[in-house]
Amino acid sequence: MSIMLEVFGEYAAFNRPELKTERMTYDVMTPSAARGILDSIYWHPGMKWHPDKIYVLSPIKHTNIRRNEVKSKISARNVKSAMLGKKSELYIDAQSDIQQRAALVLKDVHYVIEAHFDMTDKANPSDNPGKFQDIIRRRIEKGQCYNQPYFGCREFPVNFRKWECNYIPTAYPNETKELGLMLYDMEYSHDGEITPTFFNAVLKNGVLDLNDCEVYR
Repeated sequence: MSIMLEVFGEYAAFNRPELKTERMTYDVMTPSAARGILDSIYWHPGMKWHPDKIYVLSPIKHTNIRRNEVKSKISARNVKSAMLGKKSELYIDAQSDIQQRAALVLKDVHYVIEAHFDMTDKANPSDNPGKFQDIIRRRIEKGQCYNQPYFGCREFPVNFRKWECNYIPTAYPNETKELGLMLYDMEYSHDGEITPTFFNAVLKNGVLDLNDCEVYR
């Protein structure tokens, strides 16, 4: 079963993983970011979201911003020591650890996410697609979410609502844009390893089609 979700906001940053110090966004929302928005609205172990298409409704616009960030993080060793009752520092002095970082972000973003979900083996006997579809529809109509969805960074919140029209007017109705290699998702193995996957993204007539795309590891 599929849904059509309209999402929009002032800024977005779908950061390229190969650039760590200075942040640079992809031109369009990534599939993993779309799935994260859907999970924020409704997540259940008995179902899994699959984004099918991302429609770009507003022209792609970039802007540069600078943000104050801390350059360190609390070590896992200190956390484990504190959990064992040992004295350990579990704080970061923001005044001495602060640094400025530049970021190239998207501005005035507006998308429609077309997605469907599949049932998983963790579903309860009483769970079924119709039940989940009704719950999702009610949550979207009421603007409910488990946590605030965001466009790549938590400081860029997502506004969302159900897309009501049959026609979707994209920003690039007669163009094809080669977006290059884009992050598709992160795969988690049973032994705890995380593997990023990528695909060649092409924006055709303002639509990023994720059906049957070839994924690289």
